Amino acid sequence: MPATDPRTDLQVYLQDARDVLLWKLDGLSEYDLRRPLAPTGTNLLGLVKHLAGAEALYFGATFGRPFDDGPALWITGDAEPDADLWARPEETREEITGVYRRAWAHSDETIAALPLDAVGRIPGGPGSDVTLHRILTHMVAETQRHAGHADIVRELIDAAVGQREKGLNMSPGDAEARQAHRGRVEEAAKEAERRYA
Repeated sequence: MPATDPRTDLQVYLQDARDVLLWKLDGLSEYDLRRPLAPTGTNLLGLVKHLAGAEALYFGATFGRPFDDGPALWITGDAEPDADLWARPEETREEITGVYRRAWAHSDETIAALPLDAVGRIPGGPGSDVTLHRILTHMVAETQRHAGHADIVRELIDAAVGQREKGLNMSPGDAEARQAHRGRVEEAAKEAERRYA
């Protein structure tokens, strides 16, 4: 059985989710990047903005390594609720994605510099100590979760699907095949409603 390294394993999954999230922005207009597609206002650029702040907080301030590169990170201080989940008109795509890339580089430096059992304290959190391992695990889960949100939001915008370019991790078939599949799922839902309602 091959040896595994938990730090490397977790970083691989974290980086994969980071890359997927940014890839979901490719080729979209400013409007499509920002428009809310769920009742909560979920939008693609807001997801990136949120994760930039989360990485800066969890891998920066939590371990005494504040991230000071870039504009305010939107999730601390007296910001309005959910300020980190949407982009104001004056906040550019390049600014937000640039902060995200710099935040993750800072995070990677923290991960490389500290042992997995290093202890930190989340500012403004419940007051309990956390290990780097726990924070790294949390950020893998959080980033993957938001990459999943981005999958759905992007599909609603232009029907682009998949974790990789051209939907390479999707079932074979084109848009017509996906529409036929959706029709079968819809009919099954209606039939189940008739049977069990």
